[in-house]
Amino acid sequence: MAEPILELVEVSASYGKIKALKEISLKVYPGEIVAMIGANGAGKSTTLMAICGIVPVQAGTIVYAGTPITTISAERLPVMGLCQVPEGRRIFPRLSVKENLILGGFYRTDKSAIDADIERVFSYFPVLKERLNQQGGTLSGGEQQILAIGRALMSRPKLLLLDEPSLGLAPMIVQKIFDIISEINTQEGVTILLVEQNANLALQASSRGYVLETGAVTMADTADALLANPKIRAAYLGE
Repeated sequence: MAEPILELVEVSASYGKIKALKEISLKVYPGEIVAMIGANGAGKSTTLMAICGIVPVQAGTIVYAGTPITTISAERLPVMGLCQVPEGRRIFPRLSVKENLILGGFYRTDKSAIDADIERVFSYFPVLKERLNQQGGTLSGGEQQILAIGRALMSRPKLLLLDEPSLGLAPMIVQKIFDIISEINTQEGVTILLVEQNANLALQASSRGYVLETGAVTMADTADALLANPKIRAAYLGE
């Protein structure tokens, strides 16, 4: 079997005296979409921030593409192909759609290919082309989420960390976002670690999943097995 593109081994992290992650271990293999589900406060977003070096890791190891990254600064990770779309659609609201996309490729050295990749993003998200010179902050919530994902794609990621991509969006927009996530994975070969409150959608889009509760992994299985698990269905699928 291929080596994992991402592996967390007994990772712990805290906010002050509050232990947010308790010896989290997980693996993501190249080409997968892997979901992390759990209630609010379970540690899902904190896990992504620990991977990205935003939350300091107190114990354990994080290995990306064969390289330990717990001591690598957050700004170096996009250069290595590891990119996060954080919760809350954190675009640059006063910059245009095009300027937001250009900043997504800020770390790249192949500047001549930037324009071609902007067109590639437009092929996924035609609405961004229609809004090319519009300020990011004037877009709808769904359009801002699309822009955040498009900006991340401009870094040509090997591994994309998606934090709550459906948060606050209308159901029709949510389905479109998940269709595009699947397309990015299959057409671009981008590996995705997905944190998502909508457990049903997340597991349907994924091959495997991890369940987090109070900062610890309590269950790991194929997405199909988790979807069929009565405990998961009762706790997270509203049954």
